[in-house]
Amino acid sequence: MNMRTRMHACDVFVTCVLTSLLVEPALGRAPAKPEAPFHLRSPTLGETKIAFIYADDLWTVPRAGGIAHRLVTGGINSGPIFSHDGTQIAFTREVDRTTDVYVVPASGGTPRRLTSHPGPEVAVGWTPDGKAVLFRSPRMSHAWFDRLFTVPVQGGFASALQLPTGHEGSFSPDGAHLAYIPNSRLAFKQLRGGGTSPIWVANLGDSSIAAMPRDNSNDFSPMWAGNVIYFLSDRSGPVTLFSFDTASGQVKKLIENKGYDFKNAQIGPQGIAYEQFGSLHVYDLATHQSREVQVRLTGDFPQLQPHFEQIVSARISSLSISPGGARALLGAHGEVFTISAGTGEVRTIRAQTGVAQRDPVWSPDGQRIAYFSDDNGEYALKVAAASGQGSVRTINLGPSPTFFYHPTWAPDSKKIVYSDKHPSLWYMDLDHPTPVKVDTDRFDTPMAQFDAGWSPDSRWITYTKQLPNHLHAVFLYSLEKAHAVQATDGVCDVRSPAFDRDGDNLYLTCGADGSPMLDRFDVASYGQRIARNVYRMILRKDSRWS
Repeated sequence: MNMRTRMHACDVFVTCVLTSLLVEPALGRAPAKPEAPFHLRSPTLGETKIAFIYADDLWTVPRAGGIAHRLVTGGINSGPIFSHDGTQIAFTREVDRTTDVYVVPASGGTPRRLTSHPGPEVAVGWTPDGKAVLFRSPRMSHAWFDRLFTVPVQGGFASALQLPTGHEGSFSPDGAHLAYIPNSRLAFKQLRGGGTSPIWVANLGDSSIAAMPRDNSNDFSPMWAGNVIYFLSDRSGPVTLFSFDTASGQVKKLIENKGYDFKNAQIGPQGIAYEQFGSLHVYDLATHQSREVQVRLTGDFPQLQPHFEQIVSARISSLSISPGGARALLGAHGEVFTISAGTGEVRTIRAQTGVAQRDPVWSPDGQRIAYFSDDNGEYALKVAAASGQGSVRTINLGPSPTFFYHPTWAPDSKKIVYSDKHPSLWYMDLDHPTPVKVDTDRFDTPMAQFDAGWSPDSRWITYTKQLPNHLHAVFLYSLEKAHAVQATDGVCDVRSPAFDRDGDNLYLTCGADGSPMLDRFDVASYGQRIARNVYRMILRKDSRWS
């Protein structure tokens, strides 16, 4: 049995401990204003209540604010929408990896499932008479795009709207028209270009379309009331609330927003509920004033009680083997573990509550483990004894907070190279712990991956960097001269450079056979892969390969 097989055979458990913020709501002692905000999402407005999502459960709270009560738990619940008479709530629920539309009485009760197609079905709204729920689904699509359907609340078959695509929608009061978004939205802040989301108004009698006025903005969450369509848009900066008068054709900004974007707005009696940075707000249609709704959560929160949780392969974020092959090193569930290959004995490297410990790597001499940790609020480099005993050394990585990736030890176990999200490449001598910048990639794209490594004598760093033509070339950085030289010509895309044991040769992969160059979006969209070959670069004139 090899090391990886043994590692997967081990049963690894971690203890999850509550933070004080989460203990207080569980005991009913939550302060009126919590120290950190809850992440409250997708509010919908009823006559006397607001329904919303917290921790994948459906909750309700009085419109004036106060103590919230859990209405639906179990599964992953999202997108609640009050019926027009306020007696029912439609929502989306994922159970056993199946996403469907459900309804539940607003006063509480057992949710009823309305759809059962294998594809995802997402609740969008209600028909004006309250007899059916509007939802989106790819069930009748020849490709993976959504259309809009209605399904009777009392049960029955779904009916497709006579529109070729649809993602969000809201009926006019007479049911003759629909304000809708034709395609799914790309959630990039201040996106401009072909991917922006318009709101169209469809005549359901003849399927004709009229576009709402816009200048390439991201418009979404259409809400039709009377002869006005309310919606969210980033057309004037941060996403805020607008209205469109269907009679005059005028667009008006209703709330001046200089903060975080508004999200997930739903209209209800005399108001509109919306989400802003995890807090709930209500805009009063009569007074044109907006207020934040103060929410106190009470409940047992069993998923937050101290418990043992088995770490499955899906939660393992990094994996490596000790230099001697006796133990495996895991980064999983925000913690760092080593596991014996022979006995399965597990050691935790400084378990901490509410801390993310990432990218652990073993020093070549087998004595230490380095990883990133945000226990002080910002990521720093940690160096701990491989035994898990003793104190952990904390090394500040600079005054500018950022994320860091891929720490790699030098063969002498004294230096570490790593990268950040800017994207820049750094190294640090642990005897003189001051970060030294090696290089910065030309383009801040998903293709900015340095593939950094060390020479056997720990005097050189090899890495890849994008050229102006977006192909990667190999560079060699001298620690003594603090200078980098380009080692490949940039004719082909070069990746994964690695020195041999003597430092005489550099091995690398190159797509020099005419294969198309694809970025990560192309690979995800078309499933194509880049064909590469392995090459050797001779570094010394007196090498036996010369």
